[in-house]
Amino acid sequence: MRFVIITGMSGGGKRTAMKMLEDAGYYCVDNLPVPLIDKFVELIATPNCEISKVALGLDVRADQNFEEAEIILDRMKKNGYSYEILFMDASEKVLMKRYKESRRMHPLSMEGSVEEGIRKERAILEKIKKKADYVFDTSDLLTRVLKEELDKIFVLNEEYSNIMIRIVSFGFKHGMPADADLVYDVRFLPNPFYIDELKNLTGNNKPVQDYVMSFPESEEFLTRLFDMLLFLIPNYVKEGKHQLVIGIGCTGGKHRSVTLANELFARFKENGKYGVTISHRDEKIV
Repeated sequence: MRFVIITGMSGGGKRTAMKMLEDAGYYCVDNLPVPLIDKFVELIATPNCEISKVALGLDVRADQNFEEAEIILDRMKKNGYSYEILFMDASEKVLMKRYKESRRMHPLSMEGSVEEGIRKERAILEKIKKKADYVFDTSDLLTRVLKEELDKIFVLNEEYSNIMIRIVSFGFKHGMPADADLVYDVRFLPNPFYIDELKNLTGNNKPVQDYVMSFPESEEFLTRLFDMLLFLIPNYVKEGKHQLVIGIGCTGGKHRSVTLANELFARFKENGKYGVTISHRDEKIV
């Protein structure tokens, strides 16, 4: 039997992940009272049980002690019941935005602010996050990409590196991405902006792509960058990093950075070892 514990920050995407696993054939149970977890596990682990894939949602609740859930999970491991932990997360800024849009109260902020509730919840979940087998930061993760990554792990049984890579193209004149972990400057390449027929296009248009990639420096830069990233990423994973944001910048964020970000994204997709997304922050700025 495959048993998955889905937990994480309120607003981080637990319900979405649960629905996706349900669609993939998992028997899903959400909001089960903590004292009943033991009994539930005993029932589904009986020899005659036909259920082979289970997902159990665990939330932080104001009326329940989450530490009790952690004790029960530890006891399950000691008793020979194996499980995997899927932790859904998002940045504080994104969680605040989601709560404002949904107009819901945070489960730990009945007498305080949503921000205070988020801080309390993160402190409570710190231990279980460290024990998690898979951590997804959904701050900038498209639903489609989340489904693809969950299918890889829980349907196709492919190896998961436990890190999501986000590539962002940008223009230095509009400021660097605040959340970028690594930033690379591609302003050393000739600028298509000064060519009349390319000026009003972007790196998502083939004529600009062909122009930027026509220089041997572009190909060499990509090869060296990709090799270095393949070295760095496993070391980031060992240090517990679950998301890596790579910024590729040029002057305006429309031509060179977009082209090279697309090329880097294509190399990661071809490599297939890491989940990767891409966005072009300044491509549409006039």
